[in-house]
Amino acid sequence: MTLRDLVLKARSYRRFYEDTPVTRQTLRMLVDFARLSASVANLQPLKYVLSCDEATNEVVFPCLSWAGYLKDWKCPPEGERPPAYVVIVGDTEIAKSFGCDYGIAAQNMLLAAAEMDLGGCMMGAVKKKQLRKALKIPARYKILLVVAIGKPKEKVTIDRVNKDGDIKYWRDINHLHHVPKRALNDVILET
Repeated sequence: MTLRDLVLKARSYRRFYEDTPVTRQTLRMLVDFARLSASVANLQPLKYVLSCDEATNEVVFPCLSWAGYLKDWKCPPEGERPPAYVVIVGDTEIAKSFGCDYGIAAQNMLLAAAEMDLGGCMMGAVKKKQLRKALKIPARYKILLVVAIGKPKEKVTIDRVNKDGDIKYWRDINHLHHVPKRALNDVILET
């Protein structure tokens, strides 16, 4: 599989085969790809909380907001929820801000997941106080992002943004998830 294939496969999936487990060892492998990511001033302030057991997943799930553009769909129903999560936090005793480190780390995890025939979804819409309390995350760690991981139960296709410029993702009657992307010529500024 080429890097382009992995990038195209590493979409935001929101429906999973909940009964297909993701092991703690698999999550550790994904975090290994994350820890090897570039880091501002090489400070490496990111830490990771792993969740792949039912009890912990049950406290993580209600802390997340899913698919803001899909107004008639609030979240994955039972049976389609992620079997695992990685909570990315920043250690404020190492750095006060975390730049783009956590985005790079999360994307590396999703690329590695795609190579393993897994998928995921990065979520920044997180009830952070609730999650901190539920997982007993100490105050020194700033919750930055949650990455859901599992075997995708949906197909995602990339469409071209149409003439009206609408970038909102949507699902068709067959539950195919459409993600409009701008054309290459539309994102390159000629100088």
